[in-house]
Amino acid sequence: MSPTPPSSRRLSKDRRVVIAGAQFAVVPNDIPTNLYRCIYFLRRAVEDTGAKLLVFPESITTGFNPALSARDLWELLPRTEEMLTPVQQICKELKIHCVLPTYERGAKPGVVYNSAFMIDSRGQNLGVYRKTHLFPPERLENKGWTTPGRTFPVFNTEIGAIGIHLCYDGDFPEISRILAVKGARIVCRPSALLRNFEIWEATNKMRAYENHVYHVAVNAIGSDAAHTTYFGHSMIVSPIAQTLALGRAVDDLIYAEMSPNPLGRVSYGSDAPMLFDHLEDRNVQSYTRDLFRPARSPFNPSKRITPPKK
Repeated sequence: MSPTPPSSRRLSKDRRVVIAGAQFAVVPNDIPTNLYRCIYFLRRAVEDTGAKLLVFPESITTGFNPALSARDLWELLPRTEEMLTPVQQICKELKIHCVLPTYERGAKPGVVYNSAFMIDSRGQNLGVYRKTHLFPPERLENKGWTTPGRTFPVFNTEIGAIGIHLCYDGDFPEISRILAVKGARIVCRPSALLRNFEIWEATNKMRAYENHVYHVAVNAIGSDAAHTTYFGHSMIVSPIAQTLALGRAVDDLIYAEMSPNPLGRVSYGSDAPMLFDHLEDRNVQSYTRDLFRPARSPFNPSKRITPPKK
């Protein structure tokens, strides 16, 4: 980990900080071409919006479903340092932060993580988040290609502390809550989400509102190597659940300016003061015993794919 500059949950009132997301149709499994397009959108984000952070969709270097075994995907992936270097160089040149999601080689063949790297405006790799809630088709026990991660880092940057969760992670409120409790003011959700727009919008808004964080949710578009097509509609949501930016179902760049005092009013368009804080007001003692017990829905899905024992 590189040294981390001090961060604050508040921005100075005279400082304009723009955060952004970029969605584009990947060329399936063509890592050099997709990295080139990432660099293009990093330049656009700075030149067109003045953004200080750009987030890309899940597995932007290949597409979500690579239509490969874990071993073959491992062989396809370059060394992590080789893959990150061109993005680190452009982040340093443009003085922009970047969340770069990509499959990542593990220590031995067949171990592949669904990861997102946090690169800062100095071009330094601050670290990686590895997806902990794998969607059923990507799990190894279902003939998938991904090994789960286990930790929830928060990265301190000059624009504030940033946390990351990936796509299906965002269906679980525990992950964004952990990130918020650890100090994140911005939570990024790179995704390749297929369910529907209402689920996408609802989960993004709730993760922002229940934790009072800016939520940058960037969804895939186009098709991957398995010919799965994604619907885009990336969005940036404020800490009071206001949609500040919304993408389309095509290549798109979205952006929004963060307010230095987003909790001043209970809702946008209202002058009613905010009188609560969801993090501070938690009654932790009342639910810690029950919250973390194993459970399952009383309603059965069409096919129950039980995750592996932890």
